[in-house]
Amino acid sequence: MQTPSWRDVVRRDLFGPSPDPCDRPYRLVIRAFLVVLKLFGFRFDVRGSQHLPREGGAVIASNHVSYFDFTYLELAALPQRRLVRFMAKASVFDNRFAGPPMRAMQHIPVDRTAGVAAFDEAVRALKDGKVVGVFPEATISSSFTVQDLKAGAARMAVQAGVPVVPAALWGGHRVATKNRRVVLRRGVPVTVLLGAPVVPEPGEKAQSVLRRTRAAMEALLEEAQRSYPDSPAGDDDRWWLPAHLGGTAPTPEQARAIDLDDVRGTAVTVQRSPLQKVRHVFGSLVTRRRRGR
Repeated sequence: MQTPSWRDVVRRDLFGPSPDPCDRPYRLVIRAFLVVLKLFGFRFDVRGSQHLPREGGAVIASNHVSYFDFTYLELAALPQRRLVRFMAKASVFDNRFAGPPMRAMQHIPVDRTAGVAAFDEAVRALKDGKVVGVFPEATISSSFTVQDLKAGAARMAVQAGVPVVPAALWGGHRVATKNRRVVLRRGVPVTVLLGAPVVPEPGEKAQSVLRRTRAAMEALLEEAQRSYPDSPAGDDDRWWLPAHLGGTAPTPEQARAIDLDDVRGTAVTVQRSPLQKVRHVFGSLVTRRRRGR
């Protein structure tokens, strides 16, 4: 039997009948993103989707390099017919415009002053068989390497008794990343790799699971960078390469100082919500367009 291509899977799972009416809002949002990505000719290399369980709870733990990372991870989950529930700031859910779709997509609200409640909700979602997406670095990495990881993802996996599926993303930062202008250039390759699950052993501590997860994430990121089809166009285009690969991105030590304010005081992994990221990106585009008039 022929295995369907990734594009066939996307067409089937996003544009075919919805198996669960509760998932329709989520599918609608991903469809909209796909239309935008298609218009700009993004080239996707998605590998390792088979490592995500077809059923049951799982944590996806990924590096974080761009504002669209949540979308790329969801595309990697489609072949297994899974929808990833991401953790987002509670204030987003109170917004009259963003709140309803965020709740409809069943994302998980996080109150930074009461992180335990969000952690408990994520564990409940995992025990209910959901896939929870986490960026353990807690912020976009300025060095484009795997930075220090928060232990929340590993703790969730241990407490819920589910695997951690390590992931690596590469390429999306060339379009939209922290401290850079948004440039929706055409034909940008984006690599998404999922690795073999890190399954907590009986009695294993969260820190041990975290170390194994980090090692897997680093190996996947190295593979994504090694196999990436594009190279910098010149010396002034080396900003998107990490320093150890000859790029001009900050070193990990420099990035830690840059990122310190973003993660200080965060008890659990919290990111901008998907809708906040989209608003940030397209808001930047609108501002640039107005200035150009």
